[in-house]
Amino acid sequence: MDLQRAWLQRGVLAGLLWPLSLLYGALAAVRSALYGLGILATESVGVPVIVVGNVIAGGSGKTPVVMAVVRHLQARGLKVGVVSRGYGRATDDCREVHEDSDPREVGDEPALIRRSTGTPVFVARRRIEAARALLARHPGTQCIVSDDGLQHLALARDVEICVFDDRGTGNGWLLPAGPLRERWPRRCDLVLHTGMRPAFAGFSARRSLAEQALRLDGTPVPLASLAERPLVAVAAIAKPEAFFQMLRERGLQPQQCIGLPDHHDFTDWQPPPDTGYTLLCTEKDALKLWRRAPDALALPLLFEPEPAFFRALDAKLSSLDGHQAA
Repeated sequence: MDLQRAWLQRGVLAGLLWPLSLLYGALAAVRSALYGLGILATESVGVPVIVVGNVIAGGSGKTPVVMAVVRHLQARGLKVGVVSRGYGRATDDCREVHEDSDPREVGDEPALIRRSTGTPVFVARRRIEAARALLARHPGTQCIVSDDGLQHLALARDVEICVFDDRGTGNGWLLPAGPLRERWPRRCDLVLHTGMRPAFAGFSARRSLAEQALRLDGTPVPLASLAERPLVAVAAIAKPEAFFQMLRERGLQPQQCIGLPDHHDFTDWQPPPDTGYTLLCTEKDALKLWRRAPDALALPLLFEPEPAFFRALDAKLSSLDGHQAA
């Protein structure tokens, strides 16, 4: 049985793994206590830090939330920076992500955040190192958003945003018997649901495809013009079928849908033999896929948290000592 499916219920496989989840939980509790007692240090970087993360393993839509938060803060006139681990990258150092950075060296999600928002982005194994480097290079930064990192307690944070998809908390058990990285409920400032069927209280968001796809050079292509073309869709995200379903909802009917593992680097991937089709992909995948298939079209995702979410975020930031609301 697929482990992701097993995590949705307390079945046989989850039951067999349950003793290991007790060990996982005990180790996590000891680690948290060491930070709480000051034996392991938590460092403040001197500007407000917003952590966007989850307590459930697997993709839940954190990166679109990060980009939405960054754009909101930019619209308020704040200078924002982003830190990330850069999951799946081939490098292991602390570095800045540039407009032309290779996603294989900085991670596909940090590369997308940098390209999409234009904000400074730094990656490092330890987000506290990325935050220090970001502030050293961009000392005018007024707020840092951490892409993931709820469990990275070395970086002090001022606002925690927990992101959930339609799985909610799954079967409610800790890893590896369930999907939880830590016990829920836990203290956090804001809960945001990225799916269509929130499992419990929190803010919600709308997800849809943009009206236009993008070529490698940034030229827009109206989605309506693709309806009659032969199409092949490829997605290397946590839930490829969600992308394919969004295509169908917009009236696009791919002849073939190819789902690949999340963060797939496309280095050895070969597109299907050319029979005149148009290749469609997510915006995140395009940064890597364009190196193999420069004619592919990227379909940006529009992600819109409800206005009440941003009002609550602004209120949290305004309440911080030393922070002036824009």
